[in-house]
Amino acid sequence: MMSSLYSSVSGLRAHQTKMDVIGNNIANVNTVGFRSSRVTFQDIFSQTIRAATAPDPVTGRGGSNPMQVGLGINIGSIDTNTNRGSLQRTDNITDLSINGDGFFIVKGSNVDEFRFTRAGNFHVDELGNLVTADGMFVYGWLDYGGKMQDNGTFEFDVNKPVEPINIYYDSYNSNKRVTAAKATENISLSGNLNAASDVIEVDDDPQLTVPMLVYDSLGNEYEVTMEFRKTSVAGPPPVTTWTWAINGGRLATTATGTISFDAEGKIIEGPNVTPQVTFQPGADIGSSSFQVTLDLSKLSMYAGIGNSVKAISNDGYPPGVLLSYSIGSDGMIIGVYSNGKQRPLGLVALAEFDNPAGLARGGNNTFVQTTNSGIFINGVKPGTGSAGTILSGTLEMSNVDLANQFTDM
Repeated sequence: MMSSLYSSVSGLRAHQTKMDVIGNNIANVNTVGFRSSRVTFQDIFSQTIRAATAPDPVTGRGGSNPMQVGLGINIGSIDTNTNRGSLQRTDNITDLSINGDGFFIVKGSNVDEFRFTRAGNFHVDELGNLVTADGMFVYGWLDYGGKMQDNGTFEFDVNKPVEPINIYYDSYNSNKRVTAAKATENISLSGNLNAASDVIEVDDDPQLTVPMLVYDSLGNEYEVTMEFRKTSVAGPPPVTTWTWAINGGRLATTATGTISFDAEGKIIEGPNVTPQVTFQPGADIGSSSFQVTLDLSKLSMYAGIGNSVKAISNDGYPPGVLLSYSIGSDGMIIGVYSNGKQRPLGLVALAEFDNPAGLARGGNNTFVQTTNSGIFINGVKPGTGSAGTILSGTLEMSNVDLANQFTDM
């Protein structure tokens, strides 16, 4: 009698645990990034009343099966469902979801351990830190070497340990709310010089004046003009020479030079095609002199289409103020500045585990590593290896299936 009561009690206790898990799943049906759990049962060792016997051909007796009385049930496991939840669009830039495997890396303080979460409802605090809803720092990388790569992209040093992401400031890039000016180094010109123009003296009025903007190292903007004069035609074979001079306006310069065209109107290559011009700002400006290389190789000389030379590119620019930022699928946070330039502000890292189901719940939508989850060594860049990509403006919702939970209940 007592054995039957104990067995029944074990069943009640085990099923109560399952009800607790189901209740917790239902309670978190709208929790961002929540992963549901399930309970499995296993029977407890049974009491053997009579052991099994083998058939005996000598006596002619057949074999008998064992007689056992079960002693109830026990919890076999409480497993975490690692399936991804559905995505909800929020259009909030700092709301992030992971399309694939991996976890965001967060940490509450310097003395806290690393925690891992699928809940990407982040925001930027007053000091520029990217943080979770309850103020834990989001980790990634900040050092991209301070320059753009040759292919036009930015590469962060992902071999460094992850560190808290700050949108406004870091030790590698200082104040990221502004971007520094860049002195003009190269200007490219394109267009046509009118072959029907008369030959004139160097001191005569120019036949073409081309306005250009240049910037010094402090970002001061100057308007200068490049004056063209057709000064000679010689040959044979016919060679037409144009003399140019720079009027620096507020910038001191004495730059002059010549370019020549053949009988087909094509510029004759040589050192004169890429002249270098030195500009000297005034003593009260506070900026040093700077040198600009002019690329005249795209100029032509034909009749009937007039003078159309203009500056088509200029690699100098003034300083800029951070206006907005975006987060790409690779986790890179790119700032957009008032001078039209872009600059990386950080790179969100993801954590991978050999056995994600082995992570332990740490509260506040986070998990912590265990001896069976695999060891966290360092973050990985989103979209590399088995790590998923980042979807900005979306959140991963709970993966709780409410219909199944009520059915199990």
